[in-house]
Amino acid sequence: MLGFVVFMLTFIWSATVTLPCLGYPASEAPPVQPCLAPLQWEGRTVEYDHSTGRNTRAAVSYDAQNQQIRVLEQKTGHTPCKKFYEYIYLYKSGVYFQIEQVTKNCAKLALTEAWDPYDVPLNSTYEDQYFIGGPGDTIEVQEWSDRKPARKNEAWVGVYTLKDCYPVQETYTKNSSVTTSTRVFDLQMGISDPGVFIPPSTCQSALSEKMVPDC
Repeated sequence: MLGFVVFMLTFIWSATVTLPCLGYPASEAPPVQPCLAPLQWEGRTVEYDHSTGRNTRAAVSYDAQNQQIRVLEQKTGHTPCKKFYEYIYLYKSGVYFQIEQVTKNCAKLALTEAWDPYDVPLNSTYEDQYFIGGPGDTIEVQEWSDRKPARKNEAWVGVYTLKDCYPVQETYTKNSSVTTSTRVFDLQMGISDPGVFIPPSTCQSALSEKMVPDC
């Protein structure tokens, strides 16, 4: 009889000790940590302006190490009065260049916004994890935001791949009337031509006002 009691006590103690190894309850799961996004890449983007309903397609060279971005607007159709521009943003210098692709006319302007990288800030709030695509053709991503308990709505939502932390989409709401969503795709790691961040010679006599498209 004594041996049976000892056996039962040992069984109960072992079960109590080993139960946590079976997994965490949902409410006690370890917090998800933001991933580390790549510092240099080239790819394509589509920025949708919710206030105007316009999409802007571009080829992008992104260099977080030197805080610089080059954006080359891409033509998607023939619009006689529309002009396309190249933008070179040099955040360490606090300036950016707007270059008209055909005439190479150039404007040099001050950057009014601070460097904002394509990444997931360490203080971001984890929102969700899900798959993009259908069976057999899926990419797993995580969704993050700057949502905080004291603020009702997010001003930023970012979607990044789970495996390599590649940016997929970022949405910014600057105020109630200005919201932009940017899709990122066709990424290649590194910068194939560092010269894209050097303004052309026409920028030596650059305009001091931003050029406005004709239509």
